[in-house]
Amino acid sequence: MLMSKMASTVDTSNSSGLELHNKDKRMTIATTGMFPTRAAIDGDRLWRSLMDLAEIGGTPKGGCNRQALTDLDRQGRELLTRWCKAEGLTVRFDAIGNLFARRAGRNDTADPVVIGSHIDTQPTGGKYDGCFGVLAALEVIRTLNVNGIETERPIELVSWTNEEGCRFAPCMMGSGVFAGQLTLEDALSRTDVDGISAGDALKAIGYMGDDANRPGRFAAYLEAHIEQGPILEDTGDTIGVVTGALGLKWFDVTITGMAAHSGSTPMHLRRNALLGATQVVDAVNRIALTYQPDGRGTVGALQLLPNSRNVIPGQVTLSVDFRHSESDVLETIVGEFRKTLDTIATETGLAIEITPTADYPPQHFDTDCIAAVRQGAQANGYAHRDIVSGAGHDAVFIGDIAPTAMIFIPCEKGISHNESEYATPEDVAAGANVLLHATLNLSGAKA
Repeated sequence: MLMSKMASTVDTSNSSGLELHNKDKRMTIATTGMFPTRAAIDGDRLWRSLMDLAEIGGTPKGGCNRQALTDLDRQGRELLTRWCKAEGLTVRFDAIGNLFARRAGRNDTADPVVIGSHIDTQPTGGKYDGCFGVLAALEVIRTLNVNGIETERPIELVSWTNEEGCRFAPCMMGSGVFAGQLTLEDALSRTDVDGISAGDALKAIGYMGDDANRPGRFAAYLEAHIEQGPILEDTGDTIGVVTGALGLKWFDVTITGMAAHSGSTPMHLRRNALLGATQVVDAVNRIALTYQPDGRGTVGALQLLPNSRNVIPGQVTLSVDFRHSESDVLETIVGEFRKTLDTIATETGLAIEITPTADYPPQHFDTDCIAAVRQGAQANGYAHRDIVSGAGHDAVFIGDIAPTAMIFIPCEKGISHNESEYATPEDVAAGANVLLHATLNLSGAKA
């Protein structure tokens, strides 16, 4: 028998009037619980559920195309709803279509422990991104039911709407609305390439609910996910104890020189915008390498004008993506980059303009939730390591309003958002077992 005492955080309200947690306004919530350490998820059952869900929108290459608010999304929601109801859960949908499925606790008025992720995919996505977190949450509840384990707190399974953002921008739409990062009206007004609004699409699939169905405060939020990166596979660890997510700053950089004939213009008289752009790309890489292990710097998109074989490029626009786990370091990186751009402009005679396009601060997850995840890995004997998420997740938004942590499992070669995305059945089961243990820890349980 294992006894665990955790403390979490509560805030009585936010600007929207909803009662939500805030990790900066602290009060203790007793979560002392006793539960059998031998309780374990059924890995075969979880794997079958993953494969069954993947058939909805399955692609010839073995991936999945189940984009948010499509008819395939409707089918996925219906399957998930049937599974939840079969476990005796109370299923509701809020106004942006987030699904909540509640398992009652002994103290059913207590704030719930919420577990889940999302089931929408990229157009050429895989079977695991998001879906693993939702079905691991379902498997946790199935395991509690099979073993007759009662929790002090209610447990809510959640499946957030439109995490991917591939049909309707922005990504993490459902959790963003829930956390107050995006207004409901703004989200519902977003349109796809065919001019269909998210609101009309949500109504068409029949899943526009009511905000009266939303849980109020969360005692804790846990999200299990494939890593979407190569670190765990490289280190041989089974579990990533996610301590937070990198902050990011995005820019568009435009370098302007002079378009001229490639044969008639001597080398020393050229104002080659592409030559300046290569120095910018090198600077992004070099600066990021200076701030390891969490520094990231990427140039992912580049446009050339006039983009002609025999014309010296007169203008280049490129994207810059900087990330780091610490706000002050991220600011230092950007400051160094701006100084470098000034130096490049002076030395080359090129005009360089930098325009910010996105700015998200780093997210540091709740220490008690992180401890519950780490304890779950240790209790199960899994090799684990602390890790910072380089990608965005619903947990990043929920972390602003509730005590939050994440659980990572390896994915083959770090590949995600791809039909070849793969996680082994053993790692899938391991991640779900850690989720089970952490959920029991935070919710209080008795056999």
